[in-house]
Amino acid sequence: MPRPGQVKSSSGERLSDRIAIGVLTRVFPPELVDEVIEQCGRVEQRRRLLPARVVVYFVLAMCLFSGQGYEEVARLLTQGLERARQWEGAWRVPCTAAIGRARLRLGPEPLRALFDRVCRPVATEGTAGAWYRGLRLVAVDGTSFDLPDTEANAGFFGRPGSGRGQGRGAWPQARLAVLAECGTHAVFAAATSPLAVAEHSLIPRLLPALRPGMLLLADRGVTGFELWQAAAATGADLLWRVRKNVVLPVLTALGDGSYLSEIVASADRRRRTSPIRVRVIEYALADGPEAAVYRLITTLLDPKAAPATELAALYAQRWEIETALDEIKTHQGGPGLVLRSQHPAGVEQEIYGILLVHHALRDLMHHAARDEGCDPDRLSFTRTLRVVRRHVTGQAALSPLPPRPRSRRGPA
Repeated sequence: MPRPGQVKSSSGERLSDRIAIGVLTRVFPPELVDEVIEQCGRVEQRRRLLPARVVVYFVLAMCLFSGQGYEEVARLLTQGLERARQWEGAWRVPCTAAIGRARLRLGPEPLRALFDRVCRPVATEGTAGAWYRGLRLVAVDGTSFDLPDTEANAGFFGRPGSGRGQGRGAWPQARLAVLAECGTHAVFAAATSPLAVAEHSLIPRLLPALRPGMLLLADRGVTGFELWQAAAATGADLLWRVRKNVVLPVLTALGDGSYLSEIVASADRRRRTSPIRVRVIEYALADGPEAAVYRLITTLLDPKAAPATELAALYAQRWEIETALDEIKTHQGGPGLVLRSQHPAGVEQEIYGILLVHHALRDLMHHAARDEGCDPDRLSFTRTLRVVRRHVTGQAALSPLPPRPRSRRGPA
């Protein structure tokens, strides 16, 4: 078996061979980028040095080469074309101010629309670690991003509290909630907000991405009768950890050690007129009085179809979304990541750019793992990221020049 990051299929094709076709333009082809630009009303009325399509790819490259300056990212994105002479005419690298203005003209909408069009669960039936008894394993979680300390960012997103100094954090922060596929780490739904919006208040915006045949895992921070009710209404099954103060009366004890119970809305605690039936699995990870006790509730009510011991072990898969967020922030973004956008619209644009690049990397890794017949977890995200960065400069597939106007004498 090849080492992680060194996968080679039986046909002799290496991971680097896949990357060589262009990870950005393979997952986000120019035709699709043009569609979302038109959909969002960002088609240029005049020829520009930085047309909207190029700005979209620039934002993606910026999120791939985290820490590099604007002008250096532009050079990295286009130098492969220059060597290959894949366009005619001169194109100079725009200055930082020009790139910043181009990003503001583009706005976040095309990146968000591109995310909605492309980012889907990617696991197939044979993907190892992605399924439980025919149910696709997905998880929900949230995080926050540090932002540049500008008046616009601080005014819109807010700052976290602090026990030191002036009682406020050094950086403004944006909140992000995501749905991710556990087996592949592919993020397929996302929502951003100011820091004052609680994480569980963002989650309803993600629920339209759930489908029957999914099993949603969530930590105890995701709470609330109404949220459970809305998530269950999507047709997806649920397996959530709940806090120890949640009242779960034993209605029927089951043979596998779990029991049937019910949950109610806060306003219905006394009368309990509209309960929802759930199944409860309780277990401890260690012996003794200090052992952490876990309580899970689930929509899977039949212990024969989903034994309690299997569900208790399965809940550990929720940590895969924590790993995905760590890949995004620590490895792709770099330790101590602070986004570079000075304005709220740019922050949202940048966050969706980061998510799009992560999805492209994870989709690439899934294809390589599927061809080899191994678990995507066997591949190294960090090594894949390094290989993509090395190859992307020699694989560009579009000209940075604006398209030439069509001749009036006939079609181009």
